[in-house]
Amino acid sequence: MKKHIRIMLAAACAFAMVGAFALFGCSAPAEQKADERQQQPEPQAETEKHEAVELQLFAANSLSKAMDAVQQLYTQDHDWVTFKDTQYLSSGELNEQLAGGAYADVLISASKGKMDDAVEKGYVDEATRFDMFKNDLVMVAGEDSELAATYGADQNFTLGDIATGDYTVAVGDASVPAGNYANQALSTIGCFTDADGKTGKDSAGTDGSYDGTPLEGKINLQSSVGNVCKQAQSGAVDVAFVYSSDVYRFGGVKVIGVVPADTHKNIIYPAAICKDSTQAEAATEFIEWATTDAEAKKLWQEWGFELVS
Repeated sequence: MKKHIRIMLAAACAFAMVGAFALFGCSAPAEQKADERQQQPEPQAETEKHEAVELQLFAANSLSKAMDAVQQLYTQDHDWVTFKDTQYLSSGELNEQLAGGAYADVLISASKGKMDDAVEKGYVDEATRFDMFKNDLVMVAGEDSELAATYGADQNFTLGDIATGDYTVAVGDASVPAGNYANQALSTIGCFTDADGKTGKDSAGTDGSYDGTPLEGKINLQSSVGNVCKQAQSGAVDVAFVYSSDVYRFGGVKVIGVVPADTHKNIIYPAAICKDSTQAEAATEFIEWATTDAEAKKLWQEWGFELVS
């Protein structure tokens, strides 16, 4: 009898254990699944999508190679942006293009005066205007020339040497800011006569003459600072007045002297968003990046441009 009771108790215990195991076994996975659902990461937002943008820039001729390099860098991380054939002309010619109805998103001039004209005539949004670069005016000679051999190391060729009238000289014409700055400097040594009788920083350097000066018959006028540099490079003239950045851009020439900054207006490159731009936001983003990104700054420096802080 006792043996039978023990068997019944053992069976009851076994059934109880099986029931408990079954209950636990059914509830645990459900709780585990609930926990897993709570721990699952939320779906991540889709990568931001951008509409394709094409920007048209009008930039001073002297910026050509530097701007091409900066644009290429920008599109590496902004692949939705493309640049239409950027127009590199003298600052005066850029204004003429805008006057003729040409479209542009950004205007970068090599002259405050030319940007003043663009503002006055409504080509750009004055509220977006700022000074982007500064530059220096230098005198260069062909790298294999006698002048380069004599003055290239110390760069001690001076305006006084120009005033002797012993050298042929290339400068930009009235539409080229570098030519305007050169004429302002030349007026301080009696080699350019301003139409208004002004000299140095007071002169516009646009209207005047070399007649009756030591440079009469010795001036070679060109429509872009690039062409001015090429005159010295080819040996067509003895000396050319160009920006220091042009030496990096073209090569084949050596700086033989730096034009004193107090003989001409400050060389500043203003930039602004054009009034008719349909991509003003994207254009602004590019300009802000181009003046703040560390790698872009390195490129400007490599090409001889100094950003205005």
